[in-house]
Amino acid sequence: MAIQQLNQFRVLVAPGLHSSGPEHWQSRWQRLYPRFERVEQERWSDPVLLRWADRLDEVLDQDRRPTLIVAHSFGCLTTALSLSRSTSPHVAGVLLVGPADPDKFQVSSLLPHGELPCPSIMVASTNDPWMTLKSAESWAQRWGSDFVNAGALGHINAESGLGDWRFGQRLLQVLAQRASNLTTEKKNEFTPWRYRTGLRTGFQHWQHQVS
Repeated sequence: MAIQQLNQFRVLVAPGLHSSGPEHWQSRWQRLYPRFERVEQERWSDPVLLRWADRLDEVLDQDRRPTLIVAHSFGCLTTALSLSRSTSPHVAGVLLVGPADPDKFQVSSLLPHGELPCPSIMVASTNDPWMTLKSAESWAQRWGSDFVNAGALGHINAESGLGDWRFGQRLLQVLAQRASNLTTEKKNEFTPWRYRTGLRTGFQHWQHQVS
């Protein structure tokens, strides 16, 4: 990964229910890149969205550097809620991987139903037991996220056998590049972010073969 580019940002890792075990790609990324910080929840087995988002807000407020968030499962919902209700303009981009279905946790009404305030990429699987591909695509549209169909990878977790998940690292590079472009541009602050970059953003459906 282009470490020099990532050095511009604080990188937060937001796991889902029960956190991410040692063989989960999020944990492996933290070993590869020790600067990455995990957002620690008080009760990993108790997914209370408001409480989890409060904790993410606390962590964000501790450091106002430009920040990227790498979220998985319930951590994606936590990230979306935090972004929708907080004044955290220093969040420069979010990578949302294998989001949990808000309806399974009865939290759809708490989540934003419009575009997120920063660049975002959502990665979903065709056979994820926690969110159908169609539902994930619908939330990606709602949030203005670029959408990546990762194929049949289950919940995109340790059981998916991804190792260090190189493809995901490349997506984080793309996100960092977009965020970097935004921070160097001096445009009207009221102009939507997707029109300030020279990149094609908004709802973009990517497909790839896992290698």
